[in-house]
Amino acid sequence: MAIKTVEWKNNSVRIIDQTKLPRELKFINCRDVKMLVSAIKKLKVRGAPALGVAAGFGVVLGAADIKNTVRALAASRPTAVNLFWALERMKKVAYRHKNLSVKDLKKVLLKEALKIQSEDKKTCRAMAGYGASLIKSGDTILTHCNAGALATADYGTALGVLYKAKSEGKKIKVYADETRPLLQGARLTVWELMRSGIDTTLICDNMAGSLMAQGKVKKVFVGADRIAANGDTANKIGTYPLAVLAKYHKIQFYVVAPVSTIDFNIKSGKHIPIECRHADEVKGFGTVKTAPANSKAWNPAFDVTPHNLITAIITEKGILHPSRLNAIAGRSG
Repeated sequence: MAIKTVEWKNNSVRIIDQTKLPRELKFINCRDVKMLVSAIKKLKVRGAPALGVAAGFGVVLGAADIKNTVRALAASRPTAVNLFWALERMKKVAYRHKNLSVKDLKKVLLKEALKIQSEDKKTCRAMAGYGASLIKSGDTILTHCNAGALATADYGTALGVLYKAKSEGKKIKVYADETRPLLQGARLTVWELMRSGIDTTLICDNMAGSLMAQGKVKKVFVGADRIAANGDTANKIGTYPLAVLAKYHKIQFYVVAPVSTIDFNIKSGKHIPIECRHADEVKGFGTVKTAPANSKAWNPAFDVTPHNLITAIITEKGILHPSRLNAIAGRSG
């Protein structure tokens, strides 16, 4: 999928405004840290790998005040660990070159941010290769939220697997959950897959169980925003019930994410911080209100899927059982 979700252009962070899709493909040039932080909070740019790339470029924007820049970006979204991973990496580079002028420091930081972007592209391709090996021609696949080009620097994590399978000549059919409350599946995933010529059918989130019961789903592929050391996985709200349904119906459930999404400082999913967003996102969409103005609403952005519901986690280093994360990352235990 030839689309650049996040890039450095004309001394700014150029992003696709994903809140405008699918009605309009609009680009925004974030010329300062405040504007980028606002874009992240409003989900104009989203997806764990893409947030990592955006954070890297964000540090370049705020090179004159690294400490406050990192603090502001870190506070933008609490769950996606790639954002924090990229910020830590940029901080280390800034510290090593702390005696440079701001102008020269920006050059060094930009080089590192571009490296993060380049690495993500290679990572996407590697994950896609491993994941596509699990797909057979004729498979019908279910996915949730958006884990494609709009969530990475290349063509995605979970959706990258599908793009690779298609390029290998495999005939696949995809069901995409709408992904309430912000409809990332309907607005973003369906838009992406249709542009790529993949046979795609949109379903409401609560239709997945019936679909599985009818034998119409062979495999589930989803992305992840943070993975604990034991393999518990945080992804867009609604992923956990899909995993439960897949287990009951004996359907393979795969998580596709780079090693940078694994947080070895967190032992289990119980310790993953879950972002809770504004109630208005549940009570309506855009200017359309679907609930009483004074009604209460609970709006966690993510849920946690226990490792025992996951068939395998697909990373750029290979396909592994959730219990083998330490080994694949070159750690003991």
